[in-house]
Amino acid sequence: MIQDNLRLYAITDPRYATKRTMVDVVEDALKGGATMIQLREKKMTEASFLAEAKQLASVCHRYKVPLIINDNWRVAIQSGADGVHLGQSDLPEDIGFLKEKHLIVGVTAKTIEQAQTAEKMGADYLGVGALFESSTKTDAKGITFSECRDICNSVEIPAVGIGGITKENLSELEGLPLAGVALVSAVFAAENITENCKELRQIIRDVIA
Repeated sequence: MIQDNLRLYAITDPRYATKRTMVDVVEDALKGGATMIQLREKKMTEASFLAEAKQLASVCHRYKVPLIINDNWRVAIQSGADGVHLGQSDLPEDIGFLKEKHLIVGVTAKTIEQAQTAEKMGADYLGVGALFESSTKTDAKGITFSECRDICNSVEIPAVGIGGITKENLSELEGLPLAGVALVSAVFAAENITENCKELRQIIRDVIA
């Protein structure tokens, strides 16, 4: 079930893979219990992005964890990844061609209207936020917990909370109808990513219904 894969949704950031390869840091997260990986590369050439995606797809599949590609559906299709996550500015009018490829499709939603439109299009899950100020997406528009609750309750598909979530503030999300949390620095900035993910999994178990 896609809902189970959203529990600890780890999103990569090249800033946290300078001393080690992206494959190495992602594998550490998988060893610690990350349930979904999203590869997010904004400045890579498409060829380099594709090569990295193929490497990560192989690693993720070894751990039976889906790999999602941020925004670039061409890379998602060509790399053997399991899905694509689309922001509102990257959302095509019809995602049927992605569903025909059996890709998981996630969509960012900051309003009830965006959430319901994504569901009607056939999206499998939503990314809802930003719930806190984000160091990785400083231009991300924030939403209140009340807005998050209303968005989640307006659709049948599961939602993952995103935006500035840390080990320290994660417990504040208790009671929100989220399937899981999407984390960047909270996963990959840790000195010991594997042990950190194990701790995060425990907190998520306590917070997410």
